[in-house]
Order: sequence, then C-alpha cells, then structure tokens
Amino acid sequence: MTFKHYAKEDYAAVCDFLIELNRADTCHIHWNWARFEWMAEHPEFDQSALSSIGLWTDGDRVVGAAIYDMYFGEGFCAALPSHAQIFPDILDYAFRELRDGGGFGFAICDDRLDEIAAAEQAGFSAVEQDETMLCMPLRCPLKVSLPDGYRFASLDPVRDAYALQWLFWQGFDHGSDREEFERTEEIIPRVRPHFNPDLCLAALDPSGEPAACCCVWYLGDTDYAYLEPVCTVPAHRGCGLAKALIYEALNRAHRLGAQRAFVLSDMDFYRKLGFEPHRHFTFYWKQ
Repeated sequence: MTFKHYAKEDYAAVCDFLIELNRADTCHIHWNWARFEWMAEHPEFDQSALSSIGLWTDGDRVVGAAIYDMYFGEGFCAALPSHAQIFPDILDYAFRELRDGGGFGFAICDDRLDEIAAAEQAGFSAVEQDETMLCMPLRCPLKVSLPDGYRFASLDPVRDAYALQWLFWQGFDHGSDREEFERTEEIIPRVRPHFNPDLCLAALDPSGEPAACCCVWYLGDTDYAYLEPVCTVPAHRGCGLAKALIYEALNRAHRLGAQRAFVLSDMDFYRKLGFEPHRHFTFYWKQ
C-alpha cells in the first residue's frame, strides 16, 4: 500500500476508483466519476490545491482517496471495501490537510454504519447538513414535449464555451447584463475527457439563443447516468424546457446502455419527473 499526492496524470485512475467504488453498491454514489469530472473543470474549483488530494494506491490501482470539494473545508473520503482498513488513515489525512478555518466535513451514507463508527471514533460528529440522491429507472422511452418554436442543440464546452458560460450565468441567476458577464467572466474552454456532447443539450428559443441546458453523463463501464447541471434562463422558465431536456438526454443515455439515472437533489421538481429517494447522506464535521 502506497500513499501519494494527486497529480494530473492520476485523473483516469481516480475516475476508475470512483466507478469501482460504486459498482458493488451505491453507498458512495453522491461522489461518482461524473461529479468528479464536472468539478475538476468547474470555474470555482481551486486548481492550485490539486496536489493536496490524497490517494492510497495498491500497485497502479487507486484504492482510497481524500478529495476536497471545490475548496478546502468539505470533501470526500472513501476506500474500496477490500481496503477498508485504511479508512481511518484517510479521515486523519483529510482533517489535517483539507480542512479550513471551520474544520473539515464530509457526507456519509446513513446505511454505512462502519464508516459512521470510524468517523465518530476519529472525532467527527453528525450535523444537520445532508444530501439526498434521487434515482429513476430507465426502462421505456420518456415522453418528450418541447414547446413550440424551441429546438434541441448540443453544446460543447470547448467549441461553444462562450454560449454555455453565458447560459449558465443567466440560468444560475447572476443576471442578464451581458456587459457585466463579459467583464466578469473569463471564457475558458473546458476539456473533460469523458464528456459526450450528445448528452449536453440546450433548448434554443425561436431566435436561436440558448434558453435552457441539461448535461447528462454516462460511461459504458457503468449502468447509470448522472444528471448535472440543469438550468433555465429566468425569462423562459415555467414552460417545460427543463423537463423536455432532461427526458431527451436520459432517452439518449438509455439508448447507450444506462439502466437508471441519478441526481444529487431533493427538489420536488425531480420527484415530479419520476425520480425517487435512493440514498440519504449525513454530514460529519470535525473542528
């Protein structure tokens, strides 16, 4: 068993670790390869601290990891079942190296009594902060209904970097002032190794402007699709764009082999689409 600090050449191995971690069960599905890939190129992710990510390896295989979430203070800690004995070491490293002024916190599935016991033994305590993973089986094609005048288009974060960032800017409620957007935002093409542009869909309004977006992530090594992000420009909300985009993207993922879909959310919106509670996670903090 060897410990190492993360380097960019470890990216694929970390994705493989997260895929393997969720293969036997889904007690760590709140951290999956797709969430890691989305986060690693997120504009708010602290790239300067990458080497602080801790990896435990057995040969060329990553068997445990401590990863911060965007910034220090929150993150992810896990070990493969075959290497569960290193989990206390992972917790110790995460608290020492990934904490901020408020300490360090991470989410544990309520069903993982062994991890809860290890966290409490290490001085972590449960707090009211939590996460819920919703799941929807993908069996039959979902009925897609796009409002009149709108059409689907694929957005590539390299080719369509400006359009995608402008859409996110509006859709996540930063405003509609394009001059402020251009003054504030640095347009950076985002290269994600496993990104499939056919699963990153936008709804274009009658003038051809992107009005909503939905990204779905799927790899053939898994049986699930992961949904993130979803947003709609305020002026176009309430007409069913998000539902149409999600259903269309999930239909495409299902044709590629996905048997179910996950979303890290507890919003009624997703429940109305057919998602149901799958796993609940409670945060444990140590100061």
